[in-house]
Amino acid sequence: MAVKDQTDSAELLRSVLAQVAPGTQLRDGLERILRGSTGALIVLGQDKIINTISSGGFDVNIEFSATRLRELAKMDGAVICDREATRIISAAVQLLPDPSIPTNEQGTRHRTADRVSRQSNLPVISVSKSMNIIALYLNGLRYVLEDSASILSRANQALATLERYRSRLDEVAGSLSTLEIEDLVTARDVATVIQRHEMVRRISDEIAAYVIELGADGRLLSLQLEELVSGTADDLRYVLRDYLPTGRRTNKLETVMGGLGQLDAGALLDISNIAEIMGLPSDTESLDNAIHPRGFRLLARVPRLPEVIFESLISHFGSLQNLLSASAEELRDVEGVGETRARAIRENLSRVAEASLLERYV
Repeated sequence: MAVKDQTDSAELLRSVLAQVAPGTQLRDGLERILRGSTGALIVLGQDKIINTISSGGFDVNIEFSATRLRELAKMDGAVICDREATRIISAAVQLLPDPSIPTNEQGTRHRTADRVSRQSNLPVISVSKSMNIIALYLNGLRYVLEDSASILSRANQALATLERYRSRLDEVAGSLSTLEIEDLVTARDVATVIQRHEMVRRISDEIAAYVIELGADGRLLSLQLEELVSGTADDLRYVLRDYLPTGRRTNKLETVMGGLGQLDAGALLDISNIAEIMGLPSDTESLDNAIHPRGFRLLARVPRLPEVIFESLISHFGSLQNLLSASAEELRDVEGVGETRARAIRENLSRVAEASLLERYV
């Protein structure tokens, strides 16, 4: 339940950051307020709690625009918008949150924003004239919105790290393919590939958050990210399907992925933890025990082969080695394969095997 709550909170934060990203009407309005050297308090959403702690002000109920927000913010009091920031509901509202709610903020506007957000569970934005910042309050957190140049600088550093991680992932994945063909795979080899996949996933998630924050300024970064992580999610899924012990197949892939996600940075570096989550031998000696792939990863490299055929082939032959040694006639006997597809599978598996061996030894 705690993991689900954290996931929901992260999703909510991402959705709000997308609302205030550069290029949006709301961000334009906030920056106009900041440039005008006036402060503001903006609540995104109206419910019973907001109505209870609101005093004074007046209803406007007009379509949202950056200029309207800027003009209404000139008056004392808060501006109340709907949750999607498509309409401005009221302005010049005095907010009176529960004073017993703890806050570490200083200054009346920031303390009010923090307490209103904690009490209502709605996003509240504070624009500070003296500090020249825009702060978002949500779920007890304070998030200062930065300019695009600062975010891009950090994003480019993360992108360079992702490039190195992806290069290393390709190396260990290629090595795993060769070992699969030679039937020399150990639990250590599989855990290492899973470890690299998780490292790529974590840094790509960080960059994806930057893309959301950058809004319209993050299009190029988004394209670079997509190119670098292309195919990794599917490949990880096939690795897990190849090596999850039969007795643990009822543990869905999502369960294993969730376990990997809960490892801290230090624990992720210890591949025995990864092996344990997968249900593979995890002590130092057992990590070097041989294990045998079912064949999902290599079958995925056969063009235009539906997953339903994957299932039929693996169910019929039981292992990758049996698949590699099967003739076209034996492949044809599997339901849904047929003569033409059997020849294509045989030729492609042979080609993949040869290419993998050449990459390793040439």
